[in-house]
Amino acid sequence: MRRAISLSREKMNAGAGGPFGAVIVKGDRIIGEGWNRVTSANDPTAHAEVTAIRAACTAENDFSLDGCDIYTSCEPCPMCLAAIYWARIGRIYYANTRKDAAAIGFDDDFLYREVALPLEKREKQTLRLLSGEALEVFGEWEKKADKIRY
Repeated sequence: MRRAISLSREKMNAGAGGPFGAVIVKGDRIIGEGWNRVTSANDPTAHAEVTAIRAACTAENDFSLDGCDIYTSCEPCPMCLAAIYWARIGRIYYANTRKDAAAIGFDDDFLYREVALPLEKREKQTLRLLSGEALEVFGEWEKKADKIRY
């Protein structure tokens, strides 16, 4: 956790982005480090947890981080939490809470509330289009003999 907090301070002070750092650990070694790069990379998805997951997956040459844990300087936002689940990371250790982040202007708590709402009640209008055409592709995937499940 100290490494995640150190990254958050170091990279924030270097102008890389917000005050967030994360490390992925497998056994007793760090296999991926990440920090917030939203503003320096012009990438709204470049949160500390996501960049740590990308680094760890590259290091492991695998899309699954089963058997790994993540240490993050702040409770993950919904996007990062989903990425952690998709990566199959075991445990999440965090320092600051989403309420702490909201107190300094990072209102992830809004997103937690928003994703819990039915589609028709969310702030962003969400409309379904061309479902028949899209379902055809799903049917092709279902029959695909050489697919790699994830």
